[in-house]
Amino acid sequence: MSCSNRSPPVKRARIDTNCSDNSSQDINSTSDFENMDGIKNGSSDEIDESLYNRQLYVLGHEAMRKMAHSNILVSGLSGLGVEIAKNIVLGGVKSVTIHDTRKVTWFDLSSQFFLREGDVGKNRAEVTLPRLSELNRYVSVSCNTEPLTEDLLKKFQVVVLTNASLDDQIRFGELCHNNNIKFISTSTYGLFGHLFCDFGDGFVVSDIDGEQPLSCMVADIERSEQGVVACLDENRHGFSDGDYVTFSEVKGMVELNGCTPIKIKVIGPYTFSLGDTRKFSEYVQGGVVTQVKMPKTFNFKSIKQSLEEPEFVITDFAKYDRPAVLHIAYQALHHFEKKNGRLPKPRCKADAEAFVAVFKEVNQQSKAKVDDFSDELLHEFAYSAQGNLCPIQAFIGGVAAQEVMKACSGKFSPLFQHLHFDALECLPKDRNSLTEEACAQKNSRYDGQIAVFGDHYQDILQNLRYFLVGAGAIGCEMLKNWAMMGVGTGERGQVFITDMDHIEKSNLNRQFLFRPADVDKPKSSTAARAARDMNPSIKIDSREDRVGPDTENIFTDHFFEGLDGVANALDNIDARLYMDRRCVYYCKPLLESGTLGTKGNVQVVIPHLTESYSSSQDQPEKSIPSCTVKNFPNAIEHTLQWAREEFDKEYRDDAETASQYITDAKFMERTLKMQGSQPLDILETVKRILVDERPKTFEECVKLARHMFAKLHQQDQTTAV
Repeated sequence: MSCSNRSPPVKRARIDTNCSDNSSQDINSTSDFENMDGIKNGSSDEIDESLYNRQLYVLGHEAMRKMAHSNILVSGLSGLGVEIAKNIVLGGVKSVTIHDTRKVTWFDLSSQFFLREGDVGKNRAEVTLPRLSELNRYVSVSCNTEPLTEDLLKKFQVVVLTNASLDDQIRFGELCHNNNIKFISTSTYGLFGHLFCDFGDGFVVSDIDGEQPLSCMVADIERSEQGVVACLDENRHGFSDGDYVTFSEVKGMVELNGCTPIKIKVIGPYTFSLGDTRKFSEYVQGGVVTQVKMPKTFNFKSIKQSLEEPEFVITDFAKYDRPAVLHIAYQALHHFEKKNGRLPKPRCKADAEAFVAVFKEVNQQSKAKVDDFSDELLHEFAYSAQGNLCPIQAFIGGVAAQEVMKACSGKFSPLFQHLHFDALECLPKDRNSLTEEACAQKNSRYDGQIAVFGDHYQDILQNLRYFLVGAGAIGCEMLKNWAMMGVGTGERGQVFITDMDHIEKSNLNRQFLFRPADVDKPKSSTAARAARDMNPSIKIDSREDRVGPDTENIFTDHFFEGLDGVANALDNIDARLYMDRRCVYYCKPLLESGTLGTKGNVQVVIPHLTESYSSSQDQPEKSIPSCTVKNFPNAIEHTLQWAREEFDKEYRDDAETASQYITDAKFMERTLKMQGSQPLDILETVKRILVDERPKTFEECVKLARHMFAKLHQQDQTTAV
């Protein structure tokens, strides 16, 4: 399908406003996908490239088509559940059914960004449905408010449970495992988060990392038992043990050309072993070795088996032994809740001690028993259990949604199988102020946050004055989190946001504060309006001014001195460096972040404590030797580099040299002081541009272009051959 700017094919998202009254009717409406309006998306191979262009760059068409045939169930519409649902609806699956039997409480407003204060007392799925449906007209969204049944789950390709009881996790997890349904269970408790994935037996991943296949030029191939291959020593080959490769353009040992992929063993940065090559012809010269992406099969344990034989993904090697402890702690928490009908109270020492006792009992009976654990860690786990933190749910929810996309597409290595995360570093070192009274519920929309950090900390957050630079994908997520946290809602508080861009259709796929009707509107003011809808108390000053030396009359000394910090959500290095310099000058904290495809980075800059953003540089991109570009191009990037160098020479470098000759009075003086033949080369360039090859008519321009084309693409190539 060719890329176009026209609207998507006509298809209205399904919204079942009566989804809570009749269970059988609801199951039919949400699960009979052959009759859903979303069938156009699920049955069509066409993909709206003007909407999904950035995602297509990462996933590719085949993975996107698989997603467009997938039906997803998300159960539990807390802040965690809505984060997952939001991300997978934006991702472009066929349909999403949201399920919840609970009603909205004030506690939910701490993190559930599609709930409003007027929704308290209503079913969480019902009030979330219309707002979630607005995100992507290609995805059918419906809801179910009855208890989960096995028949309902069998209608989906992926089932996601959030903050479900352990009994439900085991019951439905075993059902999914036995019926080849991808199963994800996830939960957050204050500063702690957990994610479990079971994609069944024989789950095949077509591409484990999504990176472009590596390739390099061959210098030599031994005809021996090991079959050692040496690559040209200009660059490291980059291969790893177990990679598969194939060959082309090899002279002599021609049996390797176009061979079936061969598994290699890395010997050094420039050498690797193929295995026995004695049966092949003698190697003469040349050749290109290319990595081949091979499918990889994963065999997942069911949740019941995995509770006894867990496998962990380590998120922080400084806490290497913590996942095993938290694995038992989560099970103990479910036992505590089942026994007491509630979670441990915030900062209640009696509940914490009771929880530790339950932990020891569960640990003693578990096949995954841990011998070394800290009572202090378990106390903090109990203290935090009732917490409801939007940033933690945004992180865990983002990872869970990513796993849903992997389950649907078969691309990228899945999480295998338990991920345990904690952010206890967020707590103050002196926790004497965190008392049971300070963390008790206040019938406030911020109770979920107060339960973890106390009311004094909440007051500080509400009175912060922060500057958000950029309202794109990261900026939208940041502003959503701030609205939920209450940043800038106090008497002194204020959020400033600036972005000079306007909304484009391609933004809608990842910048969830914007809707199709917002296209061509300013990003900053539109994002600010959406944040106010989430929390009417937030005070936002939205602007459309770029940050730079030419706007220092707007973002003045007085402006920066009144800030408590700056968050960058930028897409270019120059603006990042400028904001970093301003923050260093005014001694303001800076939160720096960025993404590129599947990769992302975060840097926290604290005055007088950490290095600044400008203090370090990214690793330079791998350079390509000029001799390779000119004489032995063997990869796409070599031809791109050649084209770039020729373009810069003809249309920038030489033109700038001629311009300096005309405008700079000291040009000749500086040029004649240069060493060797440089003065002559520069003056010949000036003469060629201004005299010899200077076209005076349109016909001469055409003639110059024709001669340049012949030289670059005919004469030079003939000479090379």
